[in-house]
Amino acid sequence: MEEIKLIIVIQCEISKRRCSGFHCMQSFFNREHLFKDYPQDKEIRFLTFQCGGCNGKGVNTLLNNVSKVLKREGKITKENIAIHLSSCMAFENHHSQRCMFIDFIKSEIERLGYKNIVEGSYLSKTATRRREEGVYKKY
Repeated sequence: MEEIKLIIVIQCEISKRRCSGFHCMQSFFNREHLFKDYPQDKEIRFLTFQCGGCNGKGVNTLLNNVSKVLKREGKITKENIAIHLSSCMAFENHHSQRCMFIDFIKSEIERLGYKNIVEGSYLSKTATRRREEGVYKKY
């Protein structure tokens, strides 16, 4: 986690219609939930964008843009980037079930040369409890 200089959170396009992404951002800045292992005392950039809708193919276009900009800037490499597939994509929750295209999206991210992929971001207390109770499926 020490080499990470940029966190990208990819959010579900459909869930984003109902969710601002505030909790994912807050979890990162507080280094909580699935961001807890990133050093608090290190400057890490934070970027969010949406998957582009089902089937998630829009991720290619946006990640290619990120790659182009970073190459021009020359300060951050793909090895310095962690990509989090937001909890609304990775886990069943009140927004919806787990994204049915998540494996395709992960394979496209890897195909573009990004290796640090994390499933999840913010973990709400309610959704966590419901997973423990068996209301929501665990993955």
